[in-house]
Amino acid sequence: MKILTVVGARPNFMKAGPIIAAINEHNGTLLEHSANRPTQQVETIRHVLVHTGQHYDELMSGSFFNDLNLPKPDVHLDVGSGSHAVQTAEIMKKFEEVLLAEKPDVVVVVGDVNSTLACALVTSKIYFDSDGSRPVIAHVEAGLRSFDRSMPEEINRILTDHVSDLLFVTEESGFRNLRNEGVSPDKIHFVGNTMIDSLLNFKEKAEKSTVLERLALVGQAGKNGGANSRYALLTLHRPSNVDNRAVLLNILGGLEELVTDCPVVFPAHPRTQRRIREFGIEFDPGAGAGEHKGDLRGSGNCRGGIILTDPLGYLDFLCLMKHATLVVTDSGGIQEDTTILGVPCITVRENTERPVTVESGTNTIAGTKADTIKDAIRRQLGRKSGSGVPKNWDGRAGARIIDVLVRRHYERFSSRPSLIAHAPLRTDAPADNPIDA
Repeated sequence: MKILTVVGARPNFMKAGPIIAAINEHNGTLLEHSANRPTQQVETIRHVLVHTGQHYDELMSGSFFNDLNLPKPDVHLDVGSGSHAVQTAEIMKKFEEVLLAEKPDVVVVVGDVNSTLACALVTSKIYFDSDGSRPVIAHVEAGLRSFDRSMPEEINRILTDHVSDLLFVTEESGFRNLRNEGVSPDKIHFVGNTMIDSLLNFKEKAEKSTVLERLALVGQAGKNGGANSRYALLTLHRPSNVDNRAVLLNILGGLEELVTDCPVVFPAHPRTQRRIREFGIEFDPGAGAGEHKGDLRGSGNCRGGIILTDPLGYLDFLCLMKHATLVVTDSGGIQEDTTILGVPCITVRENTERPVTVESGTNTIAGTKADTIKDAIRRQLGRKSGSGVPKNWDGRAGARIIDVLVRRHYERFSSRPSLIAHAPLRTDAPADNPIDA
């Protein structure tokens, strides 16, 4: 059995890592079993990792491979940046060649970036022989819907789901959304969240990060001595928030009260940094702010108390997020991470495709107007600590995905059962539809 996994942008790396780890775990268990049964044939999973290069520099890609212990990609497409059309087309052209050369049994795509849709589309139209055989397409993080089609990610999610053969959902809303769109329940598997697998796996290792010291956010007793300074964390990268000067200034204006209470650390995406420079917005120098200087209190273009930094690696960012008093973000994945960490989160968007983070997590939707953001911050700072853990967010999503892929492969291509025992399907999904435990 050959599985080809596609990654392209920063969020993909955290989602794909646990799947690769589960493949290694599966192969190790299989070889251990076979050692006791030398006459029985063993078929391990062969894995091919393809990096499209949608995110390509060290800060947005290379450091994540190191932090997450990911193997070096077997194939790198080097597509780089470009418009949605140009980037998607370049990925499709180059990925088709890889697919025809590798001929995998399964193509795994994760998340909702351009690489996800491009590779799913190519796989859905490829044929390896005159019988029309092609790989099974498995979409990890399927079924999420913001119901806002002005978001490029929403288009990517919908189209990827509807050309995929197996749909791995992270929360129950994903199951309901797919069923409402007419998707057969046989395709849908509620496995949990591989991004949370990564968080739980690396949470303790992140404690060794020195990012708090580098940003002068640790008191004399050290971070393990409970003397951390209070600080908030800000991330902004969505074009609708950072490409419009008025919207960006509105969001920063919503932080005016917060910055009088504590510093706000802002690891800025390269796209966001470009817009900040174009719009003439300046930030206090602060610890770790480098060359970004300015006195924001005297200018409508400026915002004081915000520490601007370059993008951070996974472990540094996880450490910073874990110890934050509050997180303000437009990222979907950070809404999920803060729910598990129990850190109050404010989403500066009008919607979320991850409603479980609001229903049972620590997230609240604030919009992008300064007054609603200020109000949300006041409420979140006054909330009681603690949140519920969404179902199946237990660190085993990657293992469940590989379990399904192996089972389906043997059902499709062989009468010989796998040596690994598989968990039975459960029937406690919404509307009494089966999901995977």
